Order: sequence, then structure tokens, then C-alpha cells
Amino acid sequence: MRRGAVPDVVEDKRRYTFRHPAFRFIGGNLVSFFGDQIYLIALPLIVLSITGSPLSMGIVAALERLPVLLQPVAGVWTDRFNRKFLLLGSDLSRFSAIGLLGILYITGQLEIWHLYAAALFVGVCTQLYQTSQFAILPELVKEEELPAMNAVNSGTFQAAVFLSPGLGGILLSIWNPGVGLILNSFSFLIGALVVWSLPIQSPSWSGKNKDGMISGLKEGFRYVWSVKAILHTNLAMLFSVFGTTMFLTMYIVHLNSTINMATVPIGFLLSVGGITAVAGSLASSWLSKRMTYRTLLFCTGVLGGASIAGFAAGGSFWWLAVMNAVGTGTASISSPCILTIRQQGSPAHLLGRVQATSRFMTWSLMPVSALFAGWLAEVYGTTVPILTGGLLVLSASFFYLHPALDKRRRI
Repeated sequence: MRRGAVPDVVEDKRRYTFRHPAFRFIGGNLVSFFGDQIYLIALPLIVLSITGSPLSMGIVAALERLPVLLQPVAGVWTDRFNRKFLLLGSDLSRFSAIGLLGILYITGQLEIWHLYAAALFVGVCTQLYQTSQFAILPELVKEEELPAMNAVNSGTFQAAVFLSPGLGGILLSIWNPGVGLILNSFSFLIGALVVWSLPIQSPSWSGKNKDGMISGLKEGFRYVWSVKAILHTNLAMLFSVFGTTMFLTMYIVHLNSTINMATVPIGFLLSVGGITAVAGSLASSWLSKRMTYRTLLFCTGVLGGASIAGFAAGGSFWWLAVMNAVGTGTASISSPCILTIRQQGSPAHLLGRVQATSRFMTWSLMPVSALFAGWLAEVYGTTVPILTGGLLVLSASFFYLHPALDKRRRI
């Protein structure tokens, strides 16, 4: 199927209803996003209850992010194999692994090595899913609808950030954190059922391509290197993701062990940030029509980095809530823009590899960042890695000033 071609269902009266395959796909993602937000609270609490060590949380986070090094391979698979089956396999595998962790914790049999192994396995599945997801969305909508659809997809994620952490905090204050893992696992099962219903095809050229894995990898890297708009957003994201990962690794640990915040206010703090995140996602498409990507990405990068640094300096609930709201809002504006830059700047047969190569370039240091954050927190306290992360995000924004990003919309 050519990029921009959509099933007949898109052209009839069902275009803007849940029967539209793109909206159905995004709806399935929304359920998974809800589960993920509960997981983000439950997992650090479980690690701390078993080990009491911020470094252990750093190791778990590093292992979960280590499979990003497999992104180039995931890109080749996404461009050559049945993307629907890749999504189904990823969702069902995560359903099984995370559900098992929850059962083990509830029954008192969970050990730290179980978490290490599951983090690595779930990380592999997540990388494969996210690369396939990126390549599938252009199959389901017209090319001119991509910016808006990316904004809607990001908005559903931010809606989950707004709604689910507060509920998750209440649930985890009443029940065992293992319940949070089980709820998260069922969200992946629902996602798999939605994917099964979608009219997704295998790449039409995959059977004709006889090149080997190495040749496919090289083609993806060469293309990303040649398109300056994609290359320079990747360079910016390399440092930004490093800093953001430091912040996210210590986020819950900082609130729980340094600020001494209970699970319910932690959940509501996360939810407050979701309000501006939803607004930012909805505003992203509108802003990108009126500003160049260069200006928009630079401004959101500076504000996002400053908000993380401000988070490290605060102690009251409302100060932390405001800083978190600014950070999530700016991230939700920039994320759809970067996705659109990659999608509109890539031919259909390279979509998987462009996304995978970009993620490899920008996420390859995430395991190092998580470990570094854990070590800094162990030695100096949780404030230091969060402040360091914020300064890195702010500095990374200057990569967005490259002239290639002056163009509006079409890359």
C-alpha cells in the first residue's frame, strides 16, 4: 500500500468515528497508556520495597532501555515483515511478562533478578512495538492528515497522563502495588485485540527485496544522515533524552524518598501535569502551521529544560505541579512535530528504518543515563541527577536552530 493510501472506510461517513482504523488504533493505544502510567508509579515502589536502593531502580530502568540498541534491526524487521503480527506479538508478550511480575509480587515470591530479567524482555518488546506503530500510522491516514493525527495520538497519551496517575495512586494506596502491574498487563491484552481488528498489510515490497540485514541497516543510516532536518532533530534529542531519562529515572524515587510524598499525592501530581500535556498536544498542529519547526522546537526545548531544573529546586506540592505541568506541556507540543518531520521526510519503504535509526541515535545512551542517575542519587541524593538532567535538556535545544528546520510543515 502506498503511503497516504487509506482503506475505503476512511472515505465514507465513518471517517471521523471510532470505526476509522486510525482512531481505533489510537484508542487501543490509549488503554495501554493508562496502564503504563500506573506501572510508572508501581514499579519504583516495588523496587524500593525489595531493595531500598535508588541504584537498583537505575539498573531496572537501564535494562528496560538497553534494547534501544536493537532499534536498527527492529527497523529492518518493520519494513520487511508483517507489521500487524509484530504489534500483536509485542503486546501479548508484555501482557504475559508484566502480569507474571504482579502475581509474583502479590504472592511474596518476587526477587530483584525477576525485575531485571522482565525489564530487559519488556524493553525489547516495547522497542519493536513503537517502531512498528510509527510505520503503521501513515498507512491508515492521508499524508496531509499526519500532523493532526500525530497530535491526536500524543493527546491520547497525555490524557492518560492526566487521568490515570491519580486513580493509580489511590489504587496503590489501597491495594498491593502488584495489582498495578496486573492492570497494566491487561491494558496490553486490550491493545492486542484492537490491533487484530485493523486492516494492516505487510510492506508490499518486502518479498521482492533480496538485500541482507547489513544492507538494510546502511540504507536507513545513510538516509537519516542525508536529511538535515531529521539529523539535527536527532542530535537535539540525543542530549535531551539523556537529560530527560535522568529525570524520569529518579522522579518517583525523589518524590517518595526525598520529598516524603505519599502515593496518592504523587498520583495527583502526575495528573496535574497531564492537563497542560493534553492542551499542548491539541495545540501542536495549530502552532506548527503558524511557526517554523525551528522556532517551535527551540522554545519548547528551553522551557522544558528549565522546568526540570525548577523541579529539582522545589519542595512544595504546587511548585512541583507547576514545573511538571510546564515540562509535560512543552514535550507534548514538540513530540508530534518531530514525528511528523520524520514521517513526511521519509519514503514509505524506509519508514521503519528511519524511525528505528532515529531512535537508535537518540535513545542509545538511555541505559547509561539511567545508571548515571542512579549512581548520582546514591552518592549525592536525588536532587543532583534531576538538576543535571534539566540543564542537559536546556542545552540540547540549540541544535534545533539549524536552518533546515526553518521550513514550515513539509520537510
